[in-house]
Amino acid sequence: MPIIVNIDVMLARRKMPVGVLAERIGITPANLSVLKNGRAKAIRFATLEALCDVLECQPGDLLQWSDDT
Repeated sequence: MPIIVNIDVMLARRKMPVGVLAERIGITPANLSVLKNGRAKAIRFATLEALCDVLECQPGDLLQWSDDT
């Protein structure tokens, strides 16, 4: 997958458990797991905005494009 999700990196930098992040952004821990493990097919802008707000970061800190070729 050419899009790399760095939610784990930001969680580690903020020393925040996954459950706390899920609660603060208003999604289930299972759905957050799908996002952070790169298995999601899409992400709502509202969810991305909430992630950035809680983690105090930019969308580019969470999502990275990689050339698979």
